[in-house]
Amino acid sequence: MNHSSFPFCIAPVLSLFFAAPLFAQTGFPFQDESLRYSINWPSGLSLGEASFSAHHTAAGWSFDSTLSAGLPGFSISDKYQSSATADLCSLSLERTISHGGKKTQEKTTFDQQKGTAHRVTVFPKDGGESDLDIPTCARDAVAFIYFARREMGQGRVAPAQKIYLGSAYSVRMDYTGAMTVPVADKPTVTDHVLVYLKGPKADFNFEIFFARDAARTPLLIRVPLAMGTFSMELVR
Repeated sequence: MNHSSFPFCIAPVLSLFFAAPLFAQTGFPFQDESLRYSINWPSGLSLGEASFSAHHTAAGWSFDSTLSAGLPGFSISDKYQSSATADLCSLSLERTISHGGKKTQEKTTFDQQKGTAHRVTVFPKDGGESDLDIPTCARDAVAFIYFARREMGQGRVAPAQKIYLGSAYSVRMDYTGAMTVPVADKPTVTDHVLVYLKGPKADFNFEIFFARDAARTPLLIRVPLAMGTFSMELVR
């Protein structure tokens, strides 16, 4: 072998080696993403499904989330559509909620420059509308989930702030450290975070277990309720 040609032969191999971490960065915020979760009873039996998807847009990002679950004699079908800038400042949030026989559809439009958010209830038609004062780079609840993931990926916990889901809610996240939990029946080391949420119609906390990947994919979410602790587990 001509040793003078060796550097030229190995250069492509080295370039692939050093580029490998870039190719490994899949999922949000590196590329579009779709995640599906199983919603489970405390016993482990499936109650329904939830999905989350993120797509790049000209303005920044578009997020879609759906939840479908069934309790005896009571069904739940929720849909959320959020759009945000590249900095994950909300532009709009649409939500359609169907709980049993009650259905609500509304849209909130964020004017970040003016510091206001305008909410309109589309259904029922007599639902009215209202305006909210918002801080700089306000986020709706869906956009905040992705913002929190991006912060985790950069080694930070999202700061306490107001988020918007119809009304304004205070949210705080506390990182407790590494925790091993079963995911798809396999012990998995995760980053454990406690989330505290308080608003006009909510005052509770829940747990999120993030994967230790670049995207900080939520693997498991546990929500304690009066009936027991319900969970959302990522379906691979």
